[in-house]
Amino acid sequence: MEKMNVRKIVLVFADAFIVLLSGVLTSFILSFFYFWTNPMLGYSRQSLIIYMCINMLMCFFSLYVFGAYNKLWRYFDAKDYLSCVLGMLVGNGITVILANAFNAQPQWQYIIISLFIGTAGIILFRYIFRKTFLTIAVDGKKYQKQRTMIIGAGKACHMILNEIKSSVNDPKNPAHKYEPVCIVDDDPDKQGTSIMGIPIRGTTNEIAKWCRKEAVDTIILAIPSLDDKDRKRILDMASETSCKIKIIPYLTQMLTDGDGNSQIMSQAQDIRIEDLLGREPVRFDSKDVKEFITGKVCMVTGGGGSIGSELVRQICKYSPKQIIIVDIYENNAYEIQQELYMDYGKDNVNLVTLIASVRDYDKMNLIFKTYRPNIVFHAAAHKHVPLMETVPEEAVKNNVFGTFNCATLAEYYDVEKFVMISTDKAVNPTNVMGATKRCCEMIIQYMAQNYTKTDFVTTRFGNVLGSNGSVIPLFRRQIETGKPVTVTHPDIIRYFMTIPEAVSLVLQAGAMAHGGEIFVLDMGEPVKIVTLAENLIRMYGKVPYQDVEIKFTGLRPGEKLYEELLMNEEGLEETANKKIFIGTQIVIEPEKFLGELQELKEAALSNDSELTLKLLSEIVPTFHHKLNEGGSAKEQEEEHEREEKKKESAKKK
Repeated sequence: MEKMNVRKIVLVFADAFIVLLSGVLTSFILSFFYFWTNPMLGYSRQSLIIYMCINMLMCFFSLYVFGAYNKLWRYFDAKDYLSCVLGMLVGNGITVILANAFNAQPQWQYIIISLFIGTAGIILFRYIFRKTFLTIAVDGKKYQKQRTMIIGAGKACHMILNEIKSSVNDPKNPAHKYEPVCIVDDDPDKQGTSIMGIPIRGTTNEIAKWCRKEAVDTIILAIPSLDDKDRKRILDMASETSCKIKIIPYLTQMLTDGDGNSQIMSQAQDIRIEDLLGREPVRFDSKDVKEFITGKVCMVTGGGGSIGSELVRQICKYSPKQIIIVDIYENNAYEIQQELYMDYGKDNVNLVTLIASVRDYDKMNLIFKTYRPNIVFHAAAHKHVPLMETVPEEAVKNNVFGTFNCATLAEYYDVEKFVMISTDKAVNPTNVMGATKRCCEMIIQYMAQNYTKTDFVTTRFGNVLGSNGSVIPLFRRQIETGKPVTVTHPDIIRYFMTIPEAVSLVLQAGAMAHGGEIFVLDMGEPVKIVTLAENLIRMYGKVPYQDVEIKFTGLRPGEKLYEELLMNEEGLEETANKKIFIGTQIVIEPEKFLGELQELKEAALSNDSELTLKLLSEIVPTFHHKLNEGGSAKEQEEEHEREEKKKESAKKK
């Protein structure tokens, strides 16, 4: 018999008392109903005491065999209550058999009533104390260790358990706060075994079940070699629980000392939303990028923004001759400037930070003339879809003509390569921002087709996690402040990538470019925004729709249900990198295009919103702005279904 702790001993004594009390109550009840006959129903007080003692011992033995003491009352569920019923039935049955040997057999009425009262009492006792204990536990939870499930019974699991064991007397150790209670692993040979006394309960498909049964607070994913597909599958199941989730990093990311040892729990990371994208991180050939950047003067417009600042960070790694940050917002520009000075030292990085607008042709001309950049990364743009719907002329001034200014100056000052950053919203745009970015793509293609000194290239990708305007920072603020998470539509989907991936694409595209290409990243399957919101809520240890409300606010002006990465007429061309494709160029008629741009510029400068929209629609024939008025969601769903059917038909042919 396993050694019992104090609380289990209390439970045993409580059960013994309940069984004895049930015998006394039964005797009293029967004496009351049979007061006109023998109150002892044909058996002596001594026989009754003998029977009650035997029953108490046999019920304890039977309850133990059926597992009624395997768990504390706080973790009892329906199955465990059933074990109490079976234990009492068998215990009373054994008692009846033994009682005959001592000639202490009572009437059948006594046996049935005492069994019912005893079973009901034992179940009720556990239920009441479970409720009471959970209330106390919640109030004092911050003082308790975190009951922990480890996913994976391999080497990392052994390291974690050893580290937790050695941290018992070291409160400063990150592993000190964890209390392992179970392990899950998909290896059938490991099922039913244990590691350092911690049982392997089941497979990864049973994560939610064992989290519930073992009252798990924290899940640690301890399979550093896991591929991304299985990692997403496991994290999806783990995120359906209300547990906190920690991830042991990839083997290549783990830090070890000279002997190959490490404090693994200090490297355990919180689950990141990008872990749920369901695809491998896109990696590029740094050798090509190094040759592209090293020793060059690199200008980044919008260099203080989320994409621009990451561009500057990554460019710094490849020893450029000089970096020029151009941004209209001084706070962001200052932050990235100070970050680079801290990381590299002010004397070790040749950095120029300039506050200027790409709209200002004369100022940009002065910058190009002074610094003579070899490479220009054009990231400056107004990107917030709803805001640009209200002032389309401002989107045109900044996005379209800011791009035109920079591109023409790049050609004039013999820039080697000009890389313009676009978006999937430029494909069949339904909003002003997307339409202006499509117009920017056309400007880059026009420059590539009519000039030869500079290689002009466009990079196009989807939504960037964590960027300014991304839904993730908004969702986090809403969850942390206790407000409902707002999603525009339950069916809205988006392609996602991380900021480092987006910037790596930009750099790789620049290295590969010969002029005129639109580089597109294979971003895997699109993700439902509502699923993203639900997973993020679970990552905070909360339950969607219960702890945190999700409100559907309706599509915003200009917002699409579905994003596309390529226009129908572009097609795809593979590159040496299997994750990067090139959209073929669309021929631009120079005279017509320049004439249309001039009209658009005059309309925007006159602040005529209606005329600006009309002329923008003429330049970008795929711009369907009215699609988002009235029943837009239904129309988009129907249109999406038609497009999917066309694609399926084309595949079959």
